[in-house]
Amino acid sequence: MLKKKRQNKARGERYLEGTLKTTSRGTGYVSVPEREEDIRIDSSFLGTGLNNDKVQVLLHPTVHGQRASGEITKIIHRAKTEFVGVIEKEGGICFLVPQDPKMYVNILISPQEAVRVKNGEKVLVKIVRWNDPHKNPEGEIVRVLGSAGDNDVEMEAIVLEKGLSFAFPAPVTKEAVKIKEGALERLKQELPKRRDLRSILTFTIDPEDAKDFDDALSLRELPGNNIEVGIHIADVSAFVRSGSEIDKAAARRATSIYLVDRTIPMLPEELSNDICSLMPEKERLAFSAIFTFSADAVKKGRKPKILDQWFGETVIRSDKRFSYEEAQNVLDKKDGKYYEQLHILNILAHKLRKQNKIGGAISLETEEVKFVLDNNGVPIDIIKKVRGDTHLLVEDFMLLANKRVAEYASGAAKKQKRGFVYRIHPKPEKEKIEQLIALLDGLG
Repeated sequence: MLKKKRQNKARGERYLEGTLKTTSRGTGYVSVPEREEDIRIDSSFLGTGLNNDKVQVLLHPTVHGQRASGEITKIIHRAKTEFVGVIEKEGGICFLVPQDPKMYVNILISPQEAVRVKNGEKVLVKIVRWNDPHKNPEGEIVRVLGSAGDNDVEMEAIVLEKGLSFAFPAPVTKEAVKIKEGALERLKQELPKRRDLRSILTFTIDPEDAKDFDDALSLRELPGNNIEVGIHIADVSAFVRSGSEIDKAAARRATSIYLVDRTIPMLPEELSNDICSLMPEKERLAFSAIFTFSADAVKKGRKPKILDQWFGETVIRSDKRFSYEEAQNVLDKKDGKYYEQLHILNILAHKLRKQNKIGGAISLETEEVKFVLDNNGVPIDIIKKVRGDTHLLVEDFMLLANKRVAEYASGAAKKQKRGFVYRIHPKPEKEKIEQLIALLDGLG
């Protein structure tokens, strides 16, 4: 009996579950939570495992000091079954050549399906059968996108490859339309419950081609010459309820997606570009972080002392929609609409940035470029984006709000025993730090 238990234990230790990562050459690595090092899977032992699949792996006997290796024995869960690629027909055989660099095998299309597509077309295909790792997976055509190289086709291919879609499902669209129709009534219901900031000068600063304005800044002088700065975020939660169709769709998308020539919003346009966009001269529901700076905060040589802070639900009304370039032009010329307010915010932002650097913050600046496209979506020029004071100004006040809200919520969460979501970066890996040190040392 004891011998049998030992055998079972040994067998259990050799079979592990983890997530498979593959390379374009067909080599795999399985990460297992309880192991520090990934398990290497040679191409001949991948079975039918694909990138990001949850798999069972059998460990091979390992010589001490060598990297652990193994073979895939079971696919527990497929991470992805649909792939975009280009159709290739040759000798009566039709294949999809996937554009996903981690997909190391072509997908066979049946003769019945092949008549639907032409050689060189981009197509979305779903794997329907793959039992033998020595043969190609079999797929069926889900959607014909069009000719490879066409701009609209390529944009759609990028999105579909990531498991996303330009369009929202019908229930989501229906819900969004209903929310928009009731938005005015919702605003009336919320007004008595919120801090009313509609009379305070407020404006947005965004890229020239932005369609949704989800953050704004406000400024006013208080009695005693103290300065009040407000950082406002569109309050989507006032309209989107937990568990609703829109909420579930937004969770799947996780973020808005910015392609070269278009944006795929996380929320339907009825919300993202309308009732939840802080457009000028429109009353909007917001969540705000409001800070009171001392009167001498803008004076040379003085630190930007914060006397008071407040976080909560508000109603605002933007007075002006600035582009970054337009606001920068006002600052540079020292003249124009709301110059005084922009000037004060810029002084405070410079001081906040300096304090952050003294506190250990680092700035990793990288050059960004923007593509100029012709009417067919073909790039004809590349322009380097210039980051001026107005870009940094917005970042500095957003950083201030995020930092202070996180500090506030940390204390509140402990007192009230409530959860709070933080977005943080993990600590860098020791190996990567050592590589960076070696690189920097070589540069002096």
